[in-house]
Amino acid sequence: MNTDCLPDGDDRKQDRKNDAEILLLDDEPLLLRVLALALNACGYRSITSCANAADALLRLDDAALPPIELIFCDLNMPGMDGVQFVRALGERGWQGSLVLISGEERRTVDTVARLASAHRLDLLGQMPKPVVRAQLVELLERWRTRQPAPGPGAQAGEVEPGELRRALAAGEFVNVYQPKMAFAGGGIEGVEALVRWQHPVAGIIYPDRFIGVAERHGLIDALTQAVCARALADASDWQRQGLGLSVAINVSMDSLRDLDFPERIAAEVRRAAFNPAQLVLELTESRLPPNPVVLLDTLTRLRLKRYRLSIDDFGTGYSTLAQLRDIPFDELKIDRGFVHRAHADPARGAILAASLGMAHQLGLRTVAEGIEDAADWQHVQRLGCDLGQGYHIARPMPPAALPAWVAARSLSGQAR
Repeated sequence: MNTDCLPDGDDRKQDRKNDAEILLLDDEPLLLRVLALALNACGYRSITSCANAADALLRLDDAALPPIELIFCDLNMPGMDGVQFVRALGERGWQGSLVLISGEERRTVDTVARLASAHRLDLLGQMPKPVVRAQLVELLERWRTRQPAPGPGAQAGEVEPGELRRALAAGEFVNVYQPKMAFAGGGIEGVEALVRWQHPVAGIIYPDRFIGVAERHGLIDALTQAVCARALADASDWQRQGLGLSVAINVSMDSLRDLDFPERIAAEVRRAAFNPAQLVLELTESRLPPNPVVLLDTLTRLRLKRYRLSIDDFGTGYSTLAQLRDIPFDELKIDRGFVHRAHADPARGAILAASLGMAHQLGLRTVAEGIEDAADWQHVQRLGCDLGQGYHIARPMPPAALPAWVAARSLSGQAR
């Protein structure tokens, strides 16, 4: 590695808030120095600055050095540009968090952000040039508080299919629940079930490490059934405590290839003595959709059984206007990429407003994901959305904690 890529500072043995390994990639030496100093001021000392992407990749690939956990990456650079660098990160299956820094116009940066997500990278955020320290501090705090602490023996990357089969047989998957709040009145109308793997050695394993494996190795149906059974049992417990909430579960398009899927869901609903109209099936689109005839067959029969169908992450993946026209959805969930900070981004704001308007004209209930702060809440509320979901409302919580949380919010009567 040449002198364009050298550690900043020799004080790594000093006390610090965080010992994370951070890499800065930009062809402007002044920006590298300013950003490194700003990170130092925030308590970060393990910083490597690279003036070109080739050297940055050499640092990433050096197994003798600690792994990089956070990268700040410029886009417009000579030689390998930021788009090519993002692609290289995806090809390596890099597991850290990425921040895009650029003086390019916003829509170009947003496009690169979508590319990063398509490469299954953890995109933490975007920062314009020149870097604003307050924005950097906010971003670092969000990163530090949201990154899950790995348990003993935890490893990055996807899990092995055999280990996933063992976990399914052992019943190691648990649900947490994130509330959905009504913009009109502020009441809690339902929850979304989110699966976690309670590994006996590694601790909590998050879905990004096992959902793709389950889909590719024919295990997604078993996982979906386990999530559904647990969610219905929890919802039935809440009902006995006087808390009648709808519960949403995510369904892979792969599951809908099976024409018997509606019967399997119906069996779980009967077993839990749950009201079908309170079960929401959120269709995720992580892979190519199956045969459209089979899709229409399965979804129409689910609606005839009175289950609610929600098209999840609208505006991403394979969501199309034709699907809204042809499939009997009754709910539209707008992806957080069009919700968070839409009040400050004209392009996001326009897409959000148009999506809400179209959904209401079609008679669909609307849910906005990614409500991260009061500004998000107020903006989406003004646009007439029905329900909101996000960290500003509540983080996902275990089933036993939900009744007390709802009761506390009802007593406080706190407005968002």
